[in-house]
Order: sequence, then C-alpha cells, then structure tokens
Amino acid sequence: MKYKKAQNILPEDLIKLIQQYIDGSYLYIPRKSENRKAWGENSGVRDSLNARNKEIFYRYNQGISVKELSKKYYLTEHSIRRIIRNEKDIV
Repeated sequence: MKYKKAQNILPEDLIKLIQQYIDGSYLYIPRKSENRKAWGENSGVRDSLNARNKEIFYRYNQGISVKELSKKYYLTEHSIRRIIRNEKDIV
C-alpha cells in the first residue's frame, strides 16, 4: 500500500474537517467491503496451500500413512487428518 497526499486528492474543506479529528497523524481508510480480497489472494498462498492439500489427500489415498505425511510436509498428524477430512468433504 502506498501513501497518497490528502491535499492532492481530497477537497480542502474535507481536509480541514479531518484535521479537526486527527491533525498531522496517520489515518488508515479501509477498502470498501465489496473491494476486499480474501486472505492469500494477492500472494498466491491460498492457491499453493490448496494444491498442497490436494496432494496430501492424493498421497493418503495412495496408501501413505498419516505419520509419513506429517513428516514429509512438516505438519502435525492432527493437521494432516484435518486436511484429509476437509478434502473428503470437497470430493
């Protein structure tokens, strides 16, 4: 996120009104809810985790044990079971 100078984009009377509340400090203005992106959308993390989870489920169905999968993916056995359960619900 990049800072923008208020005086370059806002009307002067609006700047004066904002200064009554927060003079010289930083102010964060959140995105509109319809413009918000879900977690991991920008970075691609969500897609890579989904691919990893599908791979875990595939390997589990191929006969690899939960214990082996937890070692391979550096996750707890509980996490592996949760992923398998979630992937079963999707399929």
